Amino acid sequence: MTPDSSSRNTKRVTITDVARHAGVSTAAVSKVMRNAYGTSPAMQERVRTAMAELGYRPHAAARGMRGRTYTIGVLLDNVRNAFFADILDGIHEELQDSEYTVLIGAAGFGADEQARTIRSLVDRQMDGLVLIAPGTPRAEVLATAQATPTVVIGHHDASDVHDSVVDADDVGAGLVVDHLVALGHRDIALVAAAGSRTGRWQRTPEIALADGYLRAMDRHGLAGHARVHHAAYSDDGGHAAGLALLSGPDRPTAILTGADVAALGIYRAADELGLSIPADVSLVGYNNTAIASLAPVQLTSVDQAGHTMGATAARMLIERVEGRRDRSMQTTMTPRLVVRRSTGAPHVR
Repeated sequence: MTPDSSSRNTKRVTITDVARHAGVSTAAVSKVMRNAYGTSPAMQERVRTAMAELGYRPHAAARGMRGRTYTIGVLLDNVRNAFFADILDGIHEELQDSEYTVLIGAAGFGADEQARTIRSLVDRQMDGLVLIAPGTPRAEVLATAQATPTVVIGHHDASDVHDSVVDADDVGAGLVVDHLVALGHRDIALVAAAGSRTGRWQRTPEIALADGYLRAMDRHGLAGHARVHHAAYSDDGGHAAGLALLSGPDRPTAILTGADVAALGIYRAADELGLSIPADVSLVGYNNTAIASLAPVQLTSVDQAGHTMGATAARMLIERVEGRRDRSMQTTMTPRLVVRRSTGAPHVR
């Protein structure tokens, strides 16, 4: 072991060491670390090479005392929803060439659990937060956003203190109803998470989805056939909803779910009841996750560009962290229907 490498093992490498090794000023190193304007590609390469060769790791606590920790907190309700993986992939891709690290808080579905997780992320000095369809009361989210840069994914409620990335959920629901009606369906049910206007959130994704579904059914003269069944966006939630909807004699001929993960639970329920998809019931998911295209599944689903949603949220958040405070922004994704083998014409019973 050389004396130089031995000293690196016992003494923490500093920004001054990096600057000396790269032959630049400490101010230049700081600019590269912050992805600030005014640094050439050659400068960035020299500094990042020096950091790699010296094994430099920024000290999070010290950076926090200087006002920046280069950490981003992401709140989600569970890790089993594959759509969240698409969002996280987008966030990661947007931040991969930066100094920011993403920490995930999987808080569960309860409002109190989510509130505790948000407070925990704030207490750990996250530079910013991405909240995916938070179940926390809106007032608490607004209070958090006033102190910590925040982007909310999913909820359509605009705000002056945080940015938003949403899908046109009502449009997506209309695309599904139009598709199913064109196939000949009339008895079309919606399975969506409970979206009551509590906590003063007026336009959650579930509310927007249900509104779009009901308007589309009415547009086709099928308002009397509309029914909304509430269930958690999970395999178990979809399974319970499937058993409830498909066990009776008046079962729907088609079901739209607000999440692919819930549609998989309905697949399981249909199989247990001896029903076939789409022969006995057509099934449509939402999010168009990777599992929807698997050969045994082939789930018709609404694509709301989860990867793009995540990347957009990360980009907007870093803009806020870096100083944009004069205006809030809301970006809306345009959904598209991806038709696969889980939908077909209804069979005569």
